[in-house]
Amino acid sequence: MLSTIALGVCLALPSNAPVIDPFRAPECARCAGNRGIEYAVPANAVVRSGLPGEVVFVGTVAKVQYVVVRASADPRVRVTYGGLADVAVVQGDEVRRGDVLGTMGESDARGSGDERGNARLHLGVRVGDEYMDPLAVARGSAARPRFRVTLGRGPTSSCVRRP
Repeated sequence: MLSTIALGVCLALPSNAPVIDPFRAPECARCAGNRGIEYAVPANAVVRSGLPGEVVFVGTVAKVQYVVVRASADPRVRVTYGGLADVAVVQGDEVRRGDVLGTMGESDARGSGDERGNARLHLGVRVGDEYMDPLAVARGSAARPRFRVTLGRGPTSSCVRRP
């Protein structure tokens, strides 16, 4: 059970972008829900990796372009970035925290930009086959993983590790 697992990874989340659609755990593997969180980000914003790892997927699913990074520190952890207009990485690339993955468009394929010109960035976290709420994980939910939300726009050089 995940509640007994401590993750040894450090994930930087975009703290300067508002969440416009929160995580909603699906009731079953194929049920509706939001398996991540959606941020309102400026059109044409650069999307950077929130952790070091290997790019394990770059592609389009249901007209939305995604990049998935598997954490170097714990290969069970995968972070998904969705809604990119342009991608700067390919499958197999090694990335560091802060490396550019791609850029957002003016809206995603669903036309989900807003009246202020923001695009919609999807950010999801999976541990094994279980989807996790990235915000709850970053705050240190019952699972007690070791994620950290950065304050500001740039990547951090280190993370706080607590037992």
